[in-house]
Amino acid sequence: MTPKKYLFTSESVTEGHPDKIADQISDSILDELIRQDKYSRVAVETLVTTGLAFVAGEVTTNGYVDVQHIVRETVKDIGYDFVGCSFYYDNIGVVTAIHEQSPDIAIGVDERNNKEQGAGDQGLMFGYAIDETDTLMPLPIYYAHRLARRLAEVRKKGILDYIRPDGKTQVTVEYENGTPIRIDTIVVSTMHKETVSFDSIRDDIIENVVKPVVPEGMLDGTRYFINPTGRFVIGGPRADTGLTGRKIIVDTYGGQGSHGGGCFSGKDPSKVDRSASYMVRHIAKNIVAAGLARQCEVQLAYAIGVAEPVSVMVNTYGTNTVDEEKIENAISDVFDLRPKAIIEYLDLLRPIFRKTSVYGHFGREEEEFTWEKTNRVDDLRTAVGL
Repeated sequence: MTPKKYLFTSESVTEGHPDKIADQISDSILDELIRQDKYSRVAVETLVTTGLAFVAGEVTTNGYVDVQHIVRETVKDIGYDFVGCSFYYDNIGVVTAIHEQSPDIAIGVDERNNKEQGAGDQGLMFGYAIDETDTLMPLPIYYAHRLARRLAEVRKKGILDYIRPDGKTQVTVEYENGTPIRIDTIVVSTMHKETVSFDSIRDDIIENVVKPVVPEGMLDGTRYFINPTGRFVIGGPRADTGLTGRKIIVDTYGGQGSHGGGCFSGKDPSKVDRSASYMVRHIAKNIVAAGLARQCEVQLAYAIGVAEPVSVMVNTYGTNTVDEEKIENAISDVFDLRPKAIIEYLDLLRPIFRKTSVYGHFGREEEEFTWEKTNRVDDLRTAVGL
Protein backbone atom coordinates (compact mmCIF):
# COMPACT_ATOMS: atom_id res chain seq x y z
CA MET A 1 0.00 0.00 0.00
CA THR A 2 1.39 3.39 -0.99
CA PRO A 3 1.96 5.66 2.03
CA LYS A 4 -0.46 8.58 2.09
CA LYS A 5 1.35 11.90 2.38
CA TYR A 6 -0.26 15.26 2.96
CA LEU A 7 0.52 18.73 4.31
CA PHE A 8 -1.23 20.54 7.16
CA THR A 9 -0.66 24.17 8.15
CA SER A 10 -1.33 26.17 11.32
CA GLU A 11 -0.53 29.76 12.26
CA SER A 12 0.05 31.86 15.36
CA VAL A 13 0.51 35.57 16.04
CA THR A 14 2.50 37.60 18.54
CA GLU A 15 1.05 39.74 21.33
CA GLY A 16 1.58 42.86 19.20
CA HIS A 17 -0.77 41.66 16.46
CA PRO A 18 -3.84 43.96 16.36
CA ASP A 19 -6.35 41.18 17.08
CA LYS A 20 -4.27 40.02 20.02
CA ILE A 21 -3.98 43.56 21.37
CA ALA A 22 -7.78 43.56 21.45
CA ASP A 23 -7.93 40.14 23.16
CA GLN A 24 -5.42 41.22 25.80
CA ILE A 25 -7.28 44.44 26.58
CA SER A 26 -10.56 42.55 26.95
CA ASP A 27 -9.00 39.94 29.22
CA SER A 28 -7.11 42.56 31.26
CA ILE A 29 -10.42 44.28 32.01
CA LEU A 30 -11.95 40.91 32.91
CA ASP A 31 -9.05 40.09 35.23
CA GLU A 32 -9.33 43.40 37.09
CA LEU A 33 -13.06 42.95 37.63
CA ILE A 34 -12.65 39.36 38.83
CA ARG A 35 -9.84 40.51 41.12
CA GLN A 36 -12.30 42.87 42.83
CA ASP A 37 -15.47 40.77 42.51
CA LYS A 38 -14.98 37.17 41.46
CA TYR A 39 -18.65 36.83 40.56
CA SER A 40 -18.49 39.64 38.00
CA ARG A 41 -20.40 38.99 34.80
CA VAL A 42 -18.33 40.30 31.92
CA ALA A 43 -18.65 40.30 28.15
CA VAL A 44 -16.20 42.91 26.84
CA GLU A 45 -15.19 43.47 23.22
CA THR A 46 -12.35 45.69 22.01
CA LEU A 47 -11.56 47.27 18.65
CA VAL A 48 -8.19 48.89 17.99
CA THR A 49 -7.21 50.99 15.00
CA THR A 50 -4.89 53.91 14.26
CA GLY A 51 -4.76 56.03 17.41
CA LEU A 52 -7.91 54.55 18.94
CA ALA A 53 -9.11 51.76 21.24
CA PHE A 54 -12.88 51.26 21.47
CA VAL A 55 -14.13 49.10 24.35
CA ALA A 56 -17.77 47.97 24.49
CA GLY A 57 -19.78 45.30 26.21
CA GLU A 58 -21.97 44.21 29.08
CA VAL A 59 -20.80 44.09 32.70
CA THR A 60 -22.50 43.41 36.02
CA THR A 61 -20.11 43.78 38.95
CA ASN A 62 -19.40 45.25 42.36
CA GLY A 63 -15.95 46.22 41.15
CA TYR A 64 -14.70 49.24 39.26
CA VAL A 65 -12.19 49.39 36.46
CA ASP A 66 -10.43 52.39 34.96
CA VAL A 67 -10.72 51.29 31.34
CA GLN A 68 -8.46 54.02 29.98
CA HIS A 69 -5.67 53.11 32.41
CA ILE A 70 -5.91 49.39 31.65
CA VAL A 71 -5.90 49.99 27.90
CA ARG A 72 -2.80 52.17 28.09
CA GLU A 73 -0.90 49.87 30.46
CA THR A 74 -1.73 46.81 28.36
CA VAL A 75 -0.56 48.47 25.15
CA LYS A 76 2.62 49.67 26.89
CA ASP A 77 3.35 46.19 28.24
CA ILE A 78 2.90 44.70 24.77
CA GLY A 79 5.64 47.00 23.49
CA TYR A 80 4.05 49.94 21.71
CA ASP A 81 6.20 52.42 23.64
CA PHE A 82 8.97 53.31 21.20
CA VAL A 83 9.72 56.66 19.53
CA GLY A 84 7.74 57.09 16.33
CA CYS A 85 5.26 54.38 17.27
CA SER A 86 1.99 54.80 15.39
CA PHE A 87 0.02 53.28 18.29
CA TYR A 88 1.93 54.88 21.17
CA TYR A 89 0.29 53.83 24.42
CA ASP A 90 0.10 57.29 25.97
CA ASN A 91 -1.40 59.00 22.92
CA ILE A 92 -4.17 56.67 21.82
CA GLY A 93 -7.77 57.71 22.35
CA VAL A 94 -9.88 55.39 24.49
CA VAL A 95 -13.65 55.25 23.93
CA THR A 96 -15.83 53.22 26.29
CA ALA A 97 -19.40 51.97 25.79
CA ILE A 98 -20.14 49.48 28.57
CA HIS A 99 -23.57 48.84 30.04
CA GLU A 100 -25.19 46.36 32.42
CA GLN A 101 -25.92 42.76 31.43
CA SER A 102 -29.50 42.09 30.35
CA PRO A 103 -31.67 40.97 33.30
CA ASP A 104 -33.33 38.49 30.93
CA ILE A 105 -30.01 36.63 30.67
CA ALA A 106 -29.45 36.82 34.43
CA ILE A 107 -32.78 35.04 35.04
CA GLY A 108 -31.44 31.92 33.36
CA VAL A 109 -27.85 32.09 34.55
CA ASP A 110 -27.97 33.23 38.19
CA GLU A 111 -28.23 30.68 40.96
CA ARG A 112 -31.27 31.57 43.09
CA ASN A 113 -34.40 30.13 44.72
CA ASN A 114 -32.98 26.58 44.72
CA LYS A 115 -32.24 26.88 40.99
CA GLU A 116 -28.73 25.86 40.03
CA GLN A 117 -26.59 28.04 37.80
CA GLY A 118 -27.45 27.63 34.14
CA ALA A 119 -25.28 28.03 31.06
CA GLY A 120 -24.64 31.65 30.11
CA ASP A 121 -25.72 31.00 26.53
CA GLN A 122 -26.58 28.24 24.12
CA GLY A 123 -23.71 26.90 22.07
CA LEU A 124 -21.42 24.05 21.17
CA MET A 125 -17.82 23.56 22.27
CA PHE A 126 -15.12 21.20 21.05
CA GLY A 127 -12.09 19.87 22.85
CA TYR A 128 -9.26 18.08 21.08
CA ALA A 129 -6.10 16.17 21.91
CA ILE A 130 -3.61 14.11 19.92
CA ASP A 131 -0.42 12.32 20.89
CA GLU A 132 1.83 14.15 18.38
CA THR A 133 3.51 16.25 21.11
CA ASP A 134 4.19 15.98 24.84
CA THR A 135 1.41 18.52 25.47
CA LEU A 136 -1.00 16.41 23.39
CA MET A 137 -1.45 19.24 20.91
CA PRO A 138 -1.21 19.02 17.11
CA LEU A 139 2.35 19.54 15.88
CA PRO A 140 1.66 22.45 13.47
CA ILE A 141 0.08 24.74 16.10
CA TYR A 142 2.57 23.54 18.73
CA TYR A 143 5.50 24.91 16.72
CA ALA A 144 3.62 27.94 15.38
CA HIS A 145 3.01 29.11 18.97
CA ARG A 146 6.57 28.44 20.02
CA LEU A 147 7.95 30.40 17.10
CA ALA A 148 5.65 33.32 17.92
CA ARG A 149 6.72 33.28 21.56
CA ARG A 150 10.37 33.14 20.56
CA LEU A 151 9.84 36.07 18.19
CA ALA A 152 8.56 38.10 21.14
CA GLU A 153 11.40 36.86 23.34
CA VAL A 154 14.21 37.97 21.01
CA ARG A 155 12.55 41.38 20.82
CA LYS A 156 12.08 41.82 24.57
CA LYS A 157 15.56 40.56 25.47
CA GLY A 158 17.21 42.73 22.84
CA ILE A 159 18.66 39.75 20.99
CA LEU A 160 17.26 41.29 17.81
CA ASP A 161 16.81 44.92 18.78
CA TYR A 162 15.20 45.96 15.52
CA ILE A 163 12.12 43.74 15.95
CA ARG A 164 8.79 45.46 16.63
CA PRO A 165 5.76 43.95 18.43
CA ASP A 166 3.56 42.86 15.49
CA GLY A 167 4.32 39.46 14.00
CA LYS A 168 2.95 36.20 12.63
CA THR A 169 4.21 32.65 12.24
CA GLN A 170 3.02 29.72 10.15
CA VAL A 171 4.13 26.09 10.09
CA THR A 172 3.36 23.49 7.42
CA VAL A 173 3.95 19.88 8.49
CA GLU A 174 4.25 16.91 6.16
CA TYR A 175 2.41 13.79 7.35
CA GLU A 176 2.78 10.22 6.22
CA ASN A 177 -0.05 7.86 7.16
CA GLY A 178 -1.13 10.31 9.86
CA THR A 179 2.33 10.69 11.42
CA PRO A 180 4.27 13.98 11.20
CA ILE A 181 7.63 13.35 9.50
CA ARG A 182 9.07 16.79 8.70
CA ILE A 183 8.34 20.49 8.56
CA ASP A 184 7.85 21.47 4.95
CA THR A 185 7.48 25.25 5.25
CA ILE A 186 7.98 27.94 7.89
CA VAL A 187 6.64 31.46 7.43
CA VAL A 188 7.65 34.27 9.79
CA SER A 189 6.59 37.87 9.32
CA THR A 190 7.84 40.45 11.81
CA MET A 191 7.45 44.19 12.08
CA HIS A 192 10.88 45.86 12.13
CA LYS A 193 12.81 49.10 12.16
CA GLU A 194 13.28 50.72 8.76
CA THR A 195 17.08 50.68 8.97
CA VAL A 196 17.57 46.90 8.83
CA SER A 197 18.04 44.98 5.58
CA PHE A 198 15.87 42.14 4.34
CA ASP A 199 18.83 39.73 4.19
CA SER A 200 19.76 40.48 7.80
CA ILE A 201 16.21 39.84 8.97
CA ARG A 202 16.01 36.54 7.13
CA ASP A 203 19.31 35.23 8.46
CA ASP A 204 18.64 36.46 12.00
CA ILE A 205 15.16 34.93 12.19
CA ILE A 206 16.35 31.53 10.98
CA GLU A 207 19.30 31.48 13.40
CA ASN A 208 17.71 33.11 16.45
CA VAL A 209 14.04 32.19 16.19
CA VAL A 210 13.62 29.03 14.13
CA LYS A 211 16.64 26.93 15.06
CA PRO A 212 16.35 27.35 18.85
CA VAL A 213 12.70 26.17 18.66
CA VAL A 214 12.42 23.49 15.97
CA PRO A 215 14.46 20.26 16.27
CA GLU A 216 17.07 19.90 13.56
CA GLY A 217 15.65 16.53 12.51
CA MET A 218 12.35 18.19 11.55
CA LEU A 219 14.10 20.75 9.33
CA ASP A 220 14.55 18.46 6.36
CA GLY A 221 14.54 20.46 3.14
CA THR A 222 12.34 23.04 4.86
CA ARG A 223 11.37 26.13 2.87
CA TYR A 224 11.57 29.50 4.64
CA PHE A 225 9.50 32.57 3.88
CA ILE A 226 10.77 35.32 6.18
CA ASN A 227 8.99 38.66 5.69
CA PRO A 228 8.03 37.48 2.21
CA THR A 229 6.85 40.91 1.02
CA GLY A 230 10.35 42.25 1.75
CA ARG A 231 9.21 45.01 4.12
CA PHE A 232 7.13 45.19 7.32
CA VAL A 233 7.80 48.61 8.86
CA ILE A 234 4.19 49.75 9.24
CA GLY A 235 2.39 47.31 11.52
CA GLY A 236 0.09 47.02 14.49
CA PRO A 237 -3.29 48.78 14.54
CA ARG A 238 -2.08 51.35 12.01
CA ALA A 239 -1.80 48.62 9.42
CA ASP A 240 -4.77 46.48 10.41
CA THR A 241 -7.80 46.98 12.64
CA GLY A 242 -7.87 44.52 15.54
CA LEU A 243 -10.94 42.89 17.07
CA THR A 244 -11.51 40.70 20.10
CA GLY A 245 -12.21 37.09 19.16
CA ARG A 246 -10.92 37.14 15.58
CA LYS A 247 -8.17 34.58 16.18
CA ILE A 248 -10.26 31.64 17.44
CA ILE A 249 -8.31 29.03 15.45
CA VAL A 250 -5.00 30.41 16.72
CA ASP A 251 -6.49 30.23 20.23
CA THR A 252 -7.45 26.56 19.91
CA TYR A 253 -5.97 23.79 17.75
CA GLY A 254 -4.75 25.49 14.61
CA GLY A 255 -7.53 24.16 12.40
CA GLN A 256 -7.35 20.52 13.47
CA GLY A 257 -10.51 19.16 15.03
CA SER A 258 -13.64 21.32 15.02
CA HIS A 259 -14.61 24.68 16.47
CA GLY A 260 -17.98 25.75 17.86
CA GLY A 261 -17.51 29.37 16.76
CA GLY A 262 -17.41 31.14 20.13
CA CYS A 263 -14.37 33.15 21.20
CA PHE A 264 -12.91 33.23 24.72
CA SER A 265 -11.39 36.61 25.54
CA GLY A 266 -13.39 39.17 27.48
CA LYS A 267 -15.86 36.57 28.77
CA ASP A 268 -16.19 35.54 32.40
CA PRO A 269 -16.40 31.80 33.19
CA SER A 270 -20.21 31.74 33.37
CA LYS A 271 -20.03 31.90 29.58
CA VAL A 272 -19.70 28.27 28.50
CA ASP A 273 -18.01 29.43 25.30
CA ARG A 274 -14.99 29.79 27.56
CA SER A 275 -15.39 27.52 30.59
CA ALA A 276 -16.85 24.51 28.77
CA SER A 277 -14.22 24.82 26.02
CA TYR A 278 -11.55 24.59 28.70
CA MET A 279 -13.32 21.64 30.30
CA VAL A 280 -13.75 19.73 27.08
CA ARG A 281 -10.04 20.15 26.25
CA HIS A 282 -9.32 18.75 29.73
CA ILE A 283 -11.53 15.76 29.01
CA ALA A 284 -10.04 15.04 25.58
CA LYS A 285 -6.50 15.39 26.91
CA ASN A 286 -7.15 12.98 29.77
CA ILE A 287 -8.70 10.45 27.38
CA VAL A 288 -5.56 10.46 25.22
CA ALA A 289 -3.26 10.49 28.25
CA ALA A 290 -5.15 7.47 29.61
CA GLY A 291 -4.38 5.53 26.43
CA LEU A 292 -8.05 5.22 25.48
CA ALA A 293 -7.28 6.79 22.08
CA ARG A 294 -4.37 8.38 20.24
CA GLN A 295 -6.59 11.19 18.99
CA CYS A 296 -9.82 12.45 20.52
CA GLU A 297 -12.39 15.14 19.94
CA VAL A 298 -15.21 15.75 22.40
CA GLN A 299 -18.21 18.01 21.81
CA LEU A 300 -20.48 19.53 24.45
CA ALA A 301 -23.61 21.59 23.75
CA TYR A 302 -25.71 23.72 26.11
CA ALA A 303 -29.01 25.58 26.22
CA ILE A 304 -29.07 28.99 27.87
CA GLY A 305 -30.17 28.81 31.49
CA VAL A 306 -29.93 25.00 31.63
CA ALA A 307 -27.21 23.42 33.76
CA GLU A 308 -26.73 20.00 32.18
CA PRO A 309 -25.37 19.81 28.64
CA VAL A 310 -27.88 18.83 25.99
CA SER A 311 -25.37 16.55 24.28
CA VAL A 312 -21.98 14.89 24.68
CA MET A 313 -20.16 13.40 21.68
CA VAL A 314 -16.84 11.55 21.35
CA ASN A 315 -14.89 11.00 18.13
CA THR A 316 -11.58 9.13 18.30
CA TYR A 317 -11.05 8.97 14.52
CA GLY A 318 -10.63 5.21 14.73
CA THR A 319 -7.69 5.42 17.15
CA ASN A 320 -9.60 4.19 20.21
CA THR A 321 -8.44 1.19 22.24
CA VAL A 322 -11.85 0.72 23.89
CA ASP A 323 -15.36 1.17 22.54
CA GLU A 324 -16.28 4.83 21.99
CA GLU A 325 -19.59 4.32 23.77
CA LYS A 326 -17.67 3.26 26.88
CA ILE A 327 -15.55 6.41 26.63
CA GLU A 328 -18.67 8.55 26.28
CA ASN A 329 -20.27 6.92 29.32
CA ALA A 330 -17.03 7.33 31.28
CA ILE A 331 -17.11 11.09 30.66
CA SER A 332 -20.48 11.35 32.38
CA ASP A 333 -19.29 9.13 35.22
CA VAL A 334 -16.04 11.01 35.87
CA PHE A 335 -16.79 14.66 35.05
CA ASP A 336 -19.51 17.02 36.29
CA LEU A 337 -20.36 19.15 33.25
CA ARG A 338 -22.66 21.70 34.88
CA PRO A 339 -21.29 25.26 34.53
CA LYS A 340 -20.90 25.92 38.27
CA ALA A 341 -19.15 22.58 38.75
CA ILE A 342 -16.79 23.29 35.85
CA ILE A 343 -15.92 26.72 37.27
CA GLU A 344 -15.17 25.25 40.69
CA TYR A 345 -13.30 22.22 39.37
CA LEU A 346 -11.00 24.27 37.12
CA ASP A 347 -10.75 27.12 39.67
CA LEU A 348 -11.73 29.73 37.11
CA LEU A 349 -12.84 32.57 39.40
CA ARG A 350 -9.32 33.99 39.41
CA PRO A 351 -7.65 36.81 37.44
CA ILE A 352 -5.77 34.43 35.12
CA PHE A 353 -7.17 35.30 31.74
CA ARG A 354 -4.78 37.93 30.32
CA LYS A 355 -2.14 35.21 30.23
CA THR A 356 -4.38 32.93 28.17
CA SER A 357 -5.09 35.55 25.53
CA VAL A 358 -1.82 35.10 23.62
CA TYR A 359 0.06 32.01 22.37
CA GLY A 360 -2.90 29.67 22.74
CA HIS A 361 -5.35 28.71 25.44
CA PHE A 362 -4.26 25.08 25.25
CA GLY A 363 -1.03 23.12 25.43
CA ARG A 364 0.39 25.37 28.16
CA GLU A 365 2.11 23.64 31.09
CA GLU A 366 1.69 26.61 33.44
CA GLU A 367 0.03 26.89 36.85
CA GLU A 368 -2.94 28.96 35.68
CA PHE A 369 -3.91 26.42 33.01
CA THR A 370 -5.70 23.93 35.25
CA TRP A 371 -7.52 22.41 32.28
CA GLU A 372 -4.21 21.04 31.01
CA LYS A 373 -3.78 18.70 33.97
CA THR A 374 -3.98 14.95 33.29
CA ASN A 375 -5.20 14.12 36.78
CA ARG A 376 -8.20 11.98 35.77
CA VAL A 377 -6.38 9.27 33.83
CA ASP A 378 -6.88 6.58 36.46
CA ASP A 379 -10.55 7.52 36.93
CA LEU A 380 -11.22 7.20 33.21
CA ARG A 381 -9.41 3.89 32.93
CA THR A 382 -11.44 2.52 35.83
CA ALA A 383 -14.67 3.82 34.35
CA VAL A 384 -14.10 1.94 31.07
CA GLY A 385 -13.12 -1.26 32.91
CA LEU A 386 -9.33 -1.22 32.56
